[in-house]
Amino acid sequence: MDNIIEAREVQIERKHFYVEFRENERGKFLRITEEAHGRRNTIIVPSTGVDDFTAAIAEVLQGVESAPA
Repeated sequence: MDNIIEAREVQIERKHFYVEFRENERGKFLRITEEAHGRRNTIIVPSTGVDDFTAAIAEVLQGVESAPA
């Protein structure tokens, strides 16, 4: 059974995103679920990789901001 440590819900246009930091007997992890049109997609990032994951997102977004229009 997973225990939710922290959770947020975000709605962007017709999509709902659920961002949850959880733990279970195997450890802690970040779970991101996208729900749209009755379908769900989920990714899970182990807590040991959360910093690398968020850094990669920041780098991608920074690259988009500096790209020529």
